[in-house]
Amino acid sequence: MKQYEAVIETLKRLGGAATLGQLNQEVMQITECTWKTKTPFASIRRIVQDRPEIYRIKPGLWALESHRQQLEANGMIVETSHNRNSKAVEDFNHSYYQGLLLQIGNMEHFQTYVPSQDKNKRFLQTPLAELNSLQSQMPAYSYEALVHRSSTVDVIWFSDFGLDESLLLPAAFYEIEHSTDIQNSLLKFNDLRGFNAKMFIVADAKREEEFRKKMSFSAFHALKKENRVVFLDYERLVKIYENKMALRDVHADF
Repeated sequence: MKQYEAVIETLKRLGGAATLGQLNQEVMQITECTWKTKTPFASIRRIVQDRPEIYRIKPGLWALESHRQQLEANGMIVETSHNRNSKAVEDFNHSYYQGLLLQIGNMEHFQTYVPSQDKNKRFLQTPLAELNSLQSQMPAYSYEALVHRSSTVDVIWFSDFGLDESLLLPAAFYEIEHSTDIQNSLLKFNDLRGFNAKMFIVADAKREEEFRKKMSFSAFHALKKENRVVFLDYERLVKIYENKMALRDVHADF
């Protein structure tokens, strides 16, 4: 079996769509194909970009043309200028990037959290609840009002910081902004700035200028002065995820 055929077969086994990281993990299960390396990441990237049988749904996510209709029926829709503000695209976009953040957090050995209202949403075929390492309610890490304020943050990474493992403290807050107002997330971060946690706005690179304008508002003076909030665009997030997946496979060989 040729390498591109192994990639196509792996996509079929994964339901027709997968991230590059998933493909890198699963393609080695196709024993009929020979790879010169156990981490054929670059070769897989070239194949998904070049083969006409494969198309890109969004950054880092690839699918089979033969499965396009089925995938679209399940909400995996290619974003266009005509549909980018639709609820279907908004929901898919949101859960996709939540899933990436949860997986990165898990690989970095954080405890990961998504709001209860999002746990039944899916990252491709997997409910976010299965990627969320904190299956219980939000940890009671501070005063009730602050815990409640953070309970709707899209993704939180928690760490014990070397203390008692039962005492979790927030290490990073992530808000995913597809078309909603970035200012609402900044207001939330402003209320939570007393914690020694990183804060990220995750959005399309086209919204970075909007982010900078909002950060210049006097209401967010403290956040800006302390460099508390980072803008993380989708493409960069996908690269971080792919690099983590590739490194994990390299380390698994030793």
